[in-house]
Amino acid sequence: MARILGCSILLTLLAISCPAPVGAWRSALYPEDWSTGFADSQGRFLHDFSFAGYRNGADLPKNEGKAKFDVTDYGADNTGTSDATAGIQLAIDAAENAGGGIVFIPEGLYRCDGTLLIDASNIVVRGNGPDKSRIYFTSFTGMAYKGHITFRGALQYGAEVLLAKDGSNRAVEVVCADASALAQGDDVSLGWTITDAFIAEHGMTGTWQAFNNTRQSVFRRRVVAVETGGSKHRVMLDVPLRYAAKIRDGASLRVETGYISECGIEGIGIANAVEWNDAWSQMQVHAIAFEDVKDCWMRNVESFASPQPDADGYHLQNGGVRVLTSKRVTIADCSLQKAQNRGSGGCGYLYEISQSNEILIRDCAGRDGRHNFIQNW
Repeated sequence: MARILGCSILLTLLAISCPAPVGAWRSALYPEDWSTGFADSQGRFLHDFSFAGYRNGADLPKNEGKAKFDVTDYGADNTGTSDATAGIQLAIDAAENAGGGIVFIPEGLYRCDGTLLIDASNIVVRGNGPDKSRIYFTSFTGMAYKGHITFRGALQYGAEVLLAKDGSNRAVEVVCADASALAQGDDVSLGWTITDAFIAEHGMTGTWQAFNNTRQSVFRRRVVAVETGGSKHRVMLDVPLRYAAKIRDGASLRVETGYISECGIEGIGIANAVEWNDAWSQMQVHAIAFEDVKDCWMRNVESFASPQPDADGYHLQNGGVRVLTSKRVTIADCSLQKAQNRGSGGCGYLYEISQSNEILIRDCAGRDGRHNFIQNW
């Protein structure tokens, strides 16, 4: 179901962002006078996806004038001869200690035998272009379900604020018995328990097994207003719901804290392909990972053939970029290709969006993966 919904979302985005020329085919659900409330006589409609991406669709920042931390000043070798991991990480750490900045990757080839972690806000990893500033990773042991470059927050969840009324599809407000714990600007998730009734409603009894009887965060939103006058409290959200949230399933809001934000990676070439059997020894190794982030981006990043011996022209061990438990991320003007491990179990996904909301991928290419573009749980 998630994959089908993901494909539908992608096609919808294409329809909305690329209006057809005069005389061309046009969806009956997208007439010339389309507006966000449009529905046909059968109640069918298209969602409004204009909220997707960095800061709900804002232009990506240029970040000119930020402090610059040149990785070669911290000992990173740009000839590919020696391991540059420590030098690049030292530059990242220095930028984090300064409260943010540009981690600059000058022109050159950087060999990293380890991994890189960005776990604070306001950090931008920037090169001179993907054909000039190139990083390749050599490690594979213990890399299953990890990223070689990872932007990571540390999400924590508050107590549940139960809905007092079903949340309607496309609604921008929900009703709670007591929303006094919520405030304007709070990050929240709206979720519910995957009950037997929910599963049966979708005709998936006996088929869906992974999340049965657990609460799942379905929509990650921001509170724009709270009205506490009266017997029921109303909570207004920044983005409409994409699905009905039912009190039958214990639908509730939970405050989220721990996101990192305003981080990006841009103008970089990346590779992590290794020897063939080594690549197949690990599951779901990602070149780049965004976890627990908001208002972040990746632009002008391209994979390239790894210089590693026996990489045989491949670019990536397994996955390209994965966005997990995040919101409001833009991936633009990127090209990822030539994955080695394209086996079952989530391998070979070049652009993977998982448990996230309002993620925009635009003007990107994916080639020679198992699933080049995918949305899943």
